[in-house]
Amino acid sequence: MLKVKHIFIACYLLLATCCSVSAQLIDTTALMAQPIFDNLTEALKNPSQVFRLSLRGKKLKKFPMEILQFKNLQELDLSKNKLDSIPGLIGTLPYLETLDLSNNKINYLPDSIGLLKNLKKLVAFKNNLIALPTEIGKLESLEILDLWSNEFSFFPEELSKLKKLRWMDLRNITIEDNQQERLQKLLPKAKIFFSPSCHCVSG
Repeated sequence: MLKVKHIFIACYLLLATCCSVSAQLIDTTALMAQPIFDNLTEALKNPSQVFRLSLRGKKLKKFPMEILQFKNLQELDLSKNKLDSIPGLIGTLPYLETLDLSNNKINYLPDSIGLLKNLKKLVAFKNNLIALPTEIGKLESLEILDLWSNEFSFFPEELSKLKKLRWMDLRNITIEDNQQERLQKLLPKAKIFFSPSCHCVSG
């Protein structure tokens, strides 16, 4: 069943790529001039004109799959909901530059997060994340990674591939001094915010 699911996702991604000829990435100035849609029904009336979507605080328990119709989407705010997962098909939104998943109940990020080649800002603080997928290293445009107040116990070596990362927040996460040093070596050009390690002594 899992293999079939992976094949389905791969086929969907291929189809989305082939059908996205009309999709476009607009610059920051043009993007700021675009309206922020906060109603999914209204946004669906003209999907190709939706560049900014905010479903913040809508009490969502599941990711609205209708979002995948917005092929030009560059900003997506799903903060302050009750989501516990993000579907692998998030990778069919290749123009995303900002993704805000903060204040949810998300346990993991899908491997397909690595397909978001234009992503500059990923915000996922106050969730239940315990690890990052190794594919995080494929986010070649990422500049900001906000992950404070999660349950991380593992950080992949692939973080070192984030050459454009300049700012990462890992506060309110128990990370011992040696791990803090490791992360700083992986990302020497990034400003990383840590909480002081507890220096806990067991027994």
